[in-house]
Amino acid sequence: MPIHEQSLIRPENIKSHEKLVLDGVDVSGHWSTFIAPRVVTDYNERLEEEIAALPGGEHIHRCWQCGSCTNSCTVNAVNPDFNPRYWIYLVRMGMESELLRDKEIIWQCVSCHKCTYACPRDVVPEGVMKATAHWLELKGHTPKSKSMHFDEEFSEQVFATGKIEEGRIIRGFFARTGQPLFQEWLVEMARRIARKFPIKLGLLMGIAALIRPRTRGWAKARDAISEYVEEQQAKQRDALGLVELASSELPGAATKRPRDRGDHGADDVR
Repeated sequence: MPIHEQSLIRPENIKSHEKLVLDGVDVSGHWSTFIAPRVVTDYNERLEEEIAALPGGEHIHRCWQCGSCTNSCTVNAVNPDFNPRYWIYLVRMGMESELLRDKEIIWQCVSCHKCTYACPRDVVPEGVMKATAHWLELKGHTPKSKSMHFDEEFSEQVFATGKIEEGRIIRGFFARTGQPLFQEWLVEMARRIARKFPIKLGLLMGIAALIRPRTRGWAKARDAISEYVEEQQAKQRDALGLVELASSELPGAATKRPRDRGDHGADDVR
């Protein structure tokens, strides 16, 4: 299977005139086709460092451009414009303006990890793609993706309670992304599950979704995790030149939950 490469000659750089006569010679149409000069003047020398500072991008410096990631990529098989090897090259070269031309599709990585298994240098291309997508969001080049909203909802629930309640995650995710809670596929899935689901287990899950139980002994672990996450986010803000950015806007942000009234450090399951 051949390695798909991203052409540096973009369609918008190919110019032609429908009607053009030069020195009495009609060169209309494809006869007048030319390629606009390709000049890159705004190199970002810190681009690789910025991507490497985000979770998943730590090993981007190992890449030797073999193309194994693109050759094994699930998305590339459907859309040849999705080219991890090419984007890693642009990041390492500091060609930010070129990278931004593909900002609308970089987030489409499906995390199948085929590239991770194929990479001979342990670059973890899947992680680099996620780091690049987060970089685009943090820099304001793209709006926050739905996958990012889900990651934040999932992380915040774990940090707060030490537990995962699927129903609450779905509700929170839909609320963040402006989606209606009652969707046909979700209602149908709930009906099918209810037909074979033990009544007692269903009741326990329903109660858990309402009262937000915590893992026993979670308070100290929660505080330690929150402190660590805040430290990492501070490093990321500094690396990206976003010192003024609120920590809650960074990927995987953990918001310290104030102790409930009467908590007094209690760690019992509620």
